[in-house]
Amino acid sequence: MARYTGAVCRQCRREKLKLFLKGDRCYSDKCSFERRSYAPGQHGQARLRKVSDYALQLREKQKVKRIYGMLEGQFRRYFVEAERRRGVTGENLLQLLESRLDNVIYRLGFAGSRNQARHLVRHNHFLLNGHKVNIPSLQVSVGDVITLREKSREVVAIKESLSAMARRGVPSWLELNQEAFAGSVKTAPNREELTLPIQEQLIVELYSK
Repeated sequence: MARYTGAVCRQCRREKLKLFLKGDRCYSDKCSFERRSYAPGQHGQARLRKVSDYALQLREKQKVKRIYGMLEGQFRRYFVEAERRRGVTGENLLQLLESRLDNVIYRLGFAGSRNQARHLVRHNHFLLNGHKVNIPSLQVSVGDVITLREKSREVVAIKESLSAMARRGVPSWLELNQEAFAGSVKTAPNREELTLPIQEQLIVELYSK
């Protein structure tokens, strides 16, 4: 699967919003967005121009793509699936994105960022319902249990991420048993607990044209 391999901090600066793509660095004074909150490039500090409705919709889509770390083709497939399901398309889309295995691992605190969670899944550090799994985009369901493999419990990056959970917290739709290095999905993802400002209706409007 293709993925973005460029400078991560440029993405936050382009969206004019801290997207927390680099884990603990985003909470420190080393964060590039804190030092240079304007858009990247030689015209990043140019005078602001009037923004069209299309530009607003496009920027919202780009922002959500970057938060969850995916490219256009994969993101578009999520939208098609969200549109096919019953209910509000925008909320369906966010629920699908939140239900990705890499996102759940990040939300449980086993990783400092979604990118790190994706890396850990790829390297077989986790079990899903007792079975090996190495597909970051796998959709989890209510009742699923994610467990850190015993041989991975001394990985420094994972231990540091778990120790930082007091700062981030675990959403109410998940449950973390830190002593057992396990987490479970209690309910479907809750729209209200998405802390970053996302206007999913703009994405629906963009793709519906």
